[in-house]
Amino acid sequence: MKKSITIASMIGCLLLAGAFAQIKKGKARPLETKIWMRNVNGPFCTDLGKLLKEGPADDKAWAKATEDAQLLSEAGHVLMADGRCPDAAWADAAKQLREGSEALLKALEAKDVAAARDQFAQVTGACKACHSAHRK
Repeated sequence: MKKSITIASMIGCLLLAGAFAQIKKGKARPLETKIWMRNVNGPFCTDLGKLLKEGPADDKAWAKATEDAQLLSEAGHVLMADGRCPDAAWADAAKQLREGSEALLKALEAKDVAAARDQFAQVTGACKACHSAHRK
């Protein structure tokens, strides 16, 4: 009896894993979402946070902050592409990521550190909302 429960549990887990495959990667392209997060969203978000903590020191730092924000904005599109989006929480967070990043870009282009920090908080809030729903 114990063996059959274990086998049934394993089959159930495999079925559930298949049901949530779009969270792990797109339907047609091979990139896993965790790889995107680890190599794009994570590093660029971290770098941007560090730059905004003190405020970009020179034109090169402002340019780097702008590049990071552009990549985060693009991430909001990538995370919706190829059937990755499993639900409204994901879609809402991706939309907030795009909108927050676009507003962040405007603040960076104006070299307004205070506004950039406010918009960066919206961006990280979008990340937290999605992670709380999907990263368990």
